[in-house]
Amino acid sequence: MAFYLVTNPAKNSTGSSRHPVIVHAVMKTLCQILSVVIGLVCAVLMIFGIIPLLGWTLWATLGGCVVGIIFGAFPERKIGLIINVAVAVVAILRLFLGGGVV
Repeated sequence: MAFYLVTNPAKNSTGSSRHPVIVHAVMKTLCQILSVVIGLVCAVLMIFGIIPLLGWTLWATLGGCVVGIIFGAFPERKIGLIINVAVAVVAILRLFLGGGVV
């Protein structure tokens, strides 16, 4: 249905098209879902990174968190942004304490 609205822009009574609003709302929802999923995956990676000798996974966690923060900045609900920032702070703290970030 959304594909039809994007390819066939319907006009309302004022003559303006409605599909940019629908596409914008869908993109915000998609960004929010992606941010939360990325944050949860990074949280699992961070748990493995807390184990000694597996601290290298924290670098992958930080890279994923940066992507999640970018996606989490666009939606109105900032739950994905909060998850990613919290995971990134814990990962940076663990790297700092372990000597991985000097």
